[in-house]
Amino acid sequence: MATIRLGDIAPDFTAETSQGTIKFHEWLGDSWGVLFSHPADFTPVCTTELGTVANYYPEFQKRNTKVLALSVDGVESHLKWIKDIEETQNVTLQYPIIADEDRAVSTLYDMIHPNANETFTVRSVFIIGSDKKVKLTLTYPASTGRNFDELLRVIDSLQLTANYSVATPANWKDGQDVVISPAIKDEDIPAKFPKGFTKIKYYLRMTPQPNK
Repeated sequence: MATIRLGDIAPDFTAETSQGTIKFHEWLGDSWGVLFSHPADFTPVCTTELGTVANYYPEFQKRNTKVLALSVDGVESHLKWIKDIEETQNVTLQYPIIADEDRAVSTLYDMIHPNANETFTVRSVFIIGSDKKVKLTLTYPASTGRNFDELLRVIDSLQLTANYSVATPANWKDGQDVVISPAIKDEDIPAKFPKGFTKIKYYLRMTPQPNK
């Protein structure tokens, strides 16, 4: 079981899900992806998370991003749980949940942390680019629900910085000014960033978001 680091190719796998068998890389195609795990079916925090993602699903679609959940229970259990999620969260679940009963995917992605719990997965999140490389990893304890506004913000940042020579500052939100890469010389900025820039320090130069 290897640690997955940023920039690694996301391990491929074939798995049964609530929407049939998928081959992960093939399923992703040229989309970005979010793979996120859950300790078990019929758990309260996870129920709210899966419902939240269902509500946010159009936002992921806008970002060309597919969502894939994982839990260590089987398909039949997942289908029963989905009914509960849809009833309690007033949603329709549009995305698949992996049935990882043999812990194969959980082990592949190092989602089981024995010092936290020997059998349940922790709340892992992997954001994967269209190049199949891991762009972000997050790990939450089982008791803390994830902030999906933050995950959308991160996807916005990752996709922006993948296409332009910029980085995003602390607490950045889509539409706000961004940081010009230190590799760009001052004299080259006007051609790359015609909206202009503000030089705060030689290494800290801000410009309006280039794709807005």
